[in-house]
Amino acid sequence: MACKKVVCLLGNQTKVCKINVPAFTTGIRNKASWEPVEKETHTGQKWDAKDYRLVRFVDKPKQVNPNWAINLIDDVPPTPTTKRVVACDGGGGPTGHPKVYINLDKPGNHSCGYCGLRFYKEDAH
Repeated sequence: MACKKVVCLLGNQTKVCKINVPAFTTGIRNKASWEPVEKETHTGQKWDAKDYRLVRFVDKPKQVNPNWAINLIDDVPPTPTTKRVVACDGGGGPTGHPKVYINLDKPGNHSCGYCGLRFYKEDAH
């Protein structure tokens, strides 16, 4: 192990004392980039690489929820109905939204403007 010789003078004495002290070894630290890994958000938000607000994410992960609401709504299958007009209240109660009426005359899926639930009219032939 590498050592440095240190010369120390003792208080009132005229003696010179030589002591072998281990040299301070500097560990090799992997230099981490201060710029966080940019994750895509549901709004498409991107930060400029030189933005001072990125200092919040130094040595911390940028937490982005990968479960976007639009993808979760797409997992719910459309509700079939035989009526021309359906009412959607978002599940009712305090967790719902104002009741809206959706016209199903045109073919295809029709979604609620508040919650995104989809409805379609089944032909009763």
